[in-house]
Amino acid sequence: MRARLDEAIEHITERVIGAAFEVSNQLGHGFLETVYQRALGQEFDMRGLRHAREERFEVTYKGKIVGEYVADFVVEDRVIVELKAIDRLAPTHVGQVLNYLKASQLLVGLILNFGQPKLEIKRVLAP
Repeated sequence: MRARLDEAIEHITERVIGAAFEVSNQLGHGFLETVYQRALGQEFDMRGLRHAREERFEVTYKGKIVGEYVADFVVEDRVIVELKAIDRLAPTHVGQVLNYLKASQLLVGLILNFGQPKLEIKRVLAP
């Protein structure tokens, strides 16, 4: 079982979730994912959260690049944030973030689903 994440990562995830709730409260549900991505990027800026949008991670096999993953956001170089605007999250979405974590060697990811009236949040930890 993984030990509790360090306080810095916990603090970042709390701030990301707070920003996501603000976007959800302001926009509601029903927009395309790109709308939420732009709004969340603006909210990160307003909150002083350093972030990279559509961060790319190479997947290697025996020293050769065999693929690439593109995460919606990497916040403070520590947390992957994947956005959805769908009816409900599925195990494949968790698998997607697990692959991002493996490719990036980061420890935690957040899946934020704006597709429901109430923001859905799933925290994913690297194995």
